[in-house]
Amino acid sequence: MRTWRGVRITCVGALLLLVAACAREGGNSAGDGPGGSGGDPLPADPDRVVLRVEHVGGFVAPAARLVRVPVVTVYADGRVITEGPQIEIYPPPALPNLQQQEIPVEAIDGLIERAMAAGVDSAADLGRPNVADLPSTRFTVSTAGGTDVLEVYALAEEGPGLTEAQRAARAELQDLLGALTDLSGTLGPEEVGDARPYQPEAVAAVAMPWRPDESGVAAPPEITWPGPALPGQPPSAGFDVGCLEVRGAEATELLALASKANALTPWKSGEQRWNVSLRPLLPDESGCADLADN
Repeated sequence: MRTWRGVRITCVGALLLLVAACAREGGNSAGDGPGGSGGDPLPADPDRVVLRVEHVGGFVAPAARLVRVPVVTVYADGRVITEGPQIEIYPPPALPNLQQQEIPVEAIDGLIERAMAAGVDSAADLGRPNVADLPSTRFTVSTAGGTDVLEVYALAEEGPGLTEAQRAARAELQDLLGALTDLSGTLGPEEVGDARPYQPEAVAAVAMPWRPDESGVAAPPEITWPGPALPGQPPSAGFDVGCLEVRGAEATELLALASKANALTPWKSGEQRWNVSLRPLLPDESGCADLADN
């Protein structure tokens, strides 16, 4: 099992880290955080990720890796973005069902404390189950004082190869995941705003030359692509697919067209047809390069 602790990253200088460390060591009950928990304050940027859980790696096609959506993301201003229920049909819709809710900023401190208590900032031995090709679960916690990251291979697996201590440590992280994906149960329904569709400002498009589905399912009618010419460029080394961003009025048009499309829809760009996987960009993401670390 490979686990690693996120390196503390100075956000506003060494002085802030020194003050925060002294406050923790002195047990300052007044607290620097918004909820008075005594932890580091939240980042000032409302689009900064405070808590995120996502699946990374595994035996997954490059295009699927790029468009994979985090399980849950909590931002510094209390926005929460998750992937909602998916329709069990084939071919699936062209767009993921991303949902946005709001929680009080004061509630974030408790979630951060819960993540730390579960071991996100630790170097605990989490073992490695005897299974292959499964993704890891990556937990990220950020404050103004720094960022902690923990990756756990095959978190949900309980098969051979794990000690009782490792199983117990993994169970803590599974409980954390459950708490973050059920914020109404964790914080109380009165603390969590109603879910509504997430409205992105930009969409990443991962394109490959179109070809008929191997299962023989008929493709829908082609749609004229409304954005920059496909296929774009590989987002980083090791990817053999193109990726580009669609913004502004083109993004608005694309989202309207994609709401009526599915994963097999041919998109016409120039003289060619393309298979396009769409990934709405989250508030902290600026483009395709941000999706390559999955």
